[in-house]
Amino acid sequence: MKLTDISGDINEWFDGSGPMSDIVISSRIRLARNLAGYKFLGRCSNTEKAEILKKLKDVLMSLDLGDKVSYISVDKAPALNRNFLVERHLISRHHAFGKGPRGVVLSQRESFTAMINEEDHLRIQVLKAGCQLSQCAKQINQIDDMIEQKVKYAFSPQFGYLTACPTNVGTGIRVSVMLHLPALKMTDQIEKFFNAAKDMSLAVRGLFGEGTEAASDLFQLSNQVTLGVSESQIVSEFENSIIPEVIEYENAARNHLLASDTRILDDKISRAMALLQNAHLISSQEALFLLSHLRLGINMHRHMGASTPAIKRLCTLCDNVKTKGAQGLSIATINRLFMLTLPAHLQLNHGETLEPAGRDALRAQIIREALNQDTPQ
Repeated sequence: MKLTDISGDINEWFDGSGPMSDIVISSRIRLARNLAGYKFLGRCSNTEKAEILKKLKDVLMSLDLGDKVSYISVDKAPALNRNFLVERHLISRHHAFGKGPRGVVLSQRESFTAMINEEDHLRIQVLKAGCQLSQCAKQINQIDDMIEQKVKYAFSPQFGYLTACPTNVGTGIRVSVMLHLPALKMTDQIEKFFNAAKDMSLAVRGLFGEGTEAASDLFQLSNQVTLGVSESQIVSEFENSIIPEVIEYENAARNHLLASDTRILDDKISRAMALLQNAHLISSQEALFLLSHLRLGINMHRHMGASTPAIKRLCTLCDNVKTKGAQGLSIATINRLFMLTLPAHLQLNHGETLEPAGRDALRAQIIREALNQDTPQ
């Protein structure tokens, strides 16, 4: 697989579909596993890492996943390609810039990836659009069982699956949802969300996981405890308690915005639209921030009946695009701009590396063309 085969569009789990997708952008379940008879990676030589890599690569490439799979040697890939894989959520930043032999196996639809020699010997993950954790769990358990038929995992009857980081010992599961929470931020309630998550032993991270800050009001919420609790318990708690509670808080904040003064909301959306439609230089961070406001505007109109002029403008674009022949402004369009205007995506699709100013100019051009319905696509 060439990365340019997938770089020009978003993957299916980021397309704005799926249950509760106005707030829950995607669901992900990841399992951490290590091979029995081998040291943890921190104590492995490059020769041992290469042996682990070959063994797991051969196993993963032989699986029947119902989708074509490809392999990428991460340690041999150019920095731009590695950054692209991080932006695409196919590998972690730690995996991209680690040391020694390492690689990733990914399915054609990008709903499944397997990182070999990240922090553990193997980290497999399944991603789906919206709130679909049970479906993720079912799929990843099937894949995990297929792998375990071919290799022996490091497992303790007392502690469960053994992992390099103690926080993953036990089930080795990390349940994660990507959330869009702009109203909580606008109403200055986001710190309450952080504190509540901390009290529930949940981790809140930015768009690209551990060590990253939130961008465009996008947050990743995940469990931190895997020892002494079953996989099904963790998934059930997320689906039946944690996610519904977060959605309730965000919807309450959105209702508050509508009830208090719609002019404030209207102003934010109008300013975002005006800047994005006319800017000739725009940074990645600013683009994510402004696109987040447009995404909120579309969702609030669709679900809450808001009728501010700015939101009407958004819907007029959606209604008119078929006759104009331009791309409609939908949640999928916004999500597409979120992804395709990230630095590595821009440069990979452009065909060459760009200085920051060049990236800012290209980003602005792409957004203008997507939002201005009369501009040729």
